[in-house]
Amino acid sequence: MVKSSSSPISIYALGGLGEVGKNMYVIENDNQIIIIDAGVKFPGVEFPGIDYIIPDYTHLKNNRNKIKALFITHGHEDHIGGIPFLLQSIHIPVIYAPKLAAALIQNRLDEQHLSNRANIVIYDENTIVPVGNFQVSFFRVTHSIPDSFGVVVDTPEGRIVSTGDFKVDLTPIGPDIALHRIAQLGEEGVDLLLSDSTNAEREGHTPSEKNVFDSIDEIFDNAPGRLIVSTFSSNISRIQQICQSALTHKRKIAIIGRSMEKAVEISRNFGYIKMPDDFFIPSSDIRMFRNNEILIICTGSQGEPMAALSRIAGGEHKDVHIIPGDTVVFSSSAIPGNGIMIDHVVNLLTRAGAEVVTNSILSDIHSSGHPSQEELKLVLKLFKPKYFMPMHGEYRMLSIHAQLATTVGVPLENTFVLDNGDCLTLSKHKITRGYPVEHGSVYIDGKDINGLADTVMEDRRILTDDGMLAVTVSIDTKKNTLVTKPEFASMGIIKSDDAHYSELSSMIEKAIKEKLLTKTSFAELKLIIKIIASEYLYKKTRRKPMIIPVIMSKN
Repeated sequence: MVKSSSSPISIYALGGLGEVGKNMYVIENDNQIIIIDAGVKFPGVEFPGIDYIIPDYTHLKNNRNKIKALFITHGHEDHIGGIPFLLQSIHIPVIYAPKLAAALIQNRLDEQHLSNRANIVIYDENTIVPVGNFQVSFFRVTHSIPDSFGVVVDTPEGRIVSTGDFKVDLTPIGPDIALHRIAQLGEEGVDLLLSDSTNAEREGHTPSEKNVFDSIDEIFDNAPGRLIVSTFSSNISRIQQICQSALTHKRKIAIIGRSMEKAVEISRNFGYIKMPDDFFIPSSDIRMFRNNEILIICTGSQGEPMAALSRIAGGEHKDVHIIPGDTVVFSSSAIPGNGIMIDHVVNLLTRAGAEVVTNSILSDIHSSGHPSQEELKLVLKLFKPKYFMPMHGEYRMLSIHAQLATTVGVPLENTFVLDNGDCLTLSKHKITRGYPVEHGSVYIDGKDINGLADTVMEDRRILTDDGMLAVTVSIDTKKNTLVTKPEFASMGIIKSDDAHYSELSSMIEKAIKEKLLTKTSFAELKLIIKIIASEYLYKKTRRKPMIIPVIMSKN
């Protein structure tokens, strides 16, 4: 353990609590800050026009001089996707990452011309990093991407352990989880454990990746024509399994989707995907082979409109169009909120003549990379934490995980189900509640790193749900009179030539004329228009559209 003078330690999340995504956990004292992960969250249909959601970095900006390092647990986007936005906001002296994650981060930074802002250092299970009076070390875990690690932070006030994303897979595709190291840490003493809660609702054990391999092989055996498999580009272990089946069944492989192409290229360079070069072909060469000799691996398993599978389903891809006899496999579970988009793509594929295979009890083609209840309890028993803070999950997942901890010996009063921004304080091996830190979400639209405010997102939701009505009136400011009757332009609600608007026009006209008899301002007139139009349309339609008053001055 680290021993030196210190101040109490604050532990909090800026993302990852009460949600699945944008993971960012912070450990701070009076002199320094270290960050564990910097992820993004991918928006569903409830966030129109938004590309990414990232944490609000305001607290980190206000304490930028204390930031010493960023530690990455693995290479998934919900843990590394926020790094380009973070680096444009704050100077991060050094980023420590496993080998594969480091390559994926470097590629993303190269694409966005940010390489000069990053100092990336690769770590492994033997690395020990001194950071001021903290000492950081690592232990290997099993996940759906190689090179995944948990993080140990030894401080003068006590030991903090974060599992990162993991599962206890006793027959993994890659290296084993370091259960011996986890047990050793538990024997030495863990003051606070942060543990992955994504699958806390699931009883039993998460199936092994070996089970998935058998299911994939069966699909290859039964596919009469081309086989199109969509999965996450960062699920390298799954992609290796799919490629191995292609090798067994002598199918050429076409990789489609920019992120998939880059992930496969990097993984092949590092030896995580091992395949002969002549098995990979460009998508333009697909037509040169028989249908039953082709495998297409592509992005778009979440129904993303711009991803490769959506473009293929919609007939918009330049080289691949669905033909009867194609088999399309979704080899990933739906992220909450993406079901509508996935259903849309499935319908397009089916309409075009493809047989679509999604995850079901009869076809175990996706195995989660996260632990179910029995694995969570095992890890809690091995770590034997004095205090426990569930992380990485929606609130119900965190709550269930905390309840599981009490069944294996963690006192209920020593478990903490927190929200983003809530703070724990570690002092002399004891945990208490601290003061919350500034937090929130930033909505990234395009390349603007400043993001959009909650008020802008609320406006978008109103437009999506209830539409918009613009009301234009013209005022003679010299005579203080109304020049023309109100005119209407509407979108997403009743048409602007509807009979209802005649009644609304008369109501607004009467109110404006009465107000013009007294001293008034354009702001007051706009408010009158908003109130009258909002109340009238809600009464007639039970909708609350956005009202945009426009006042034109004759003079």
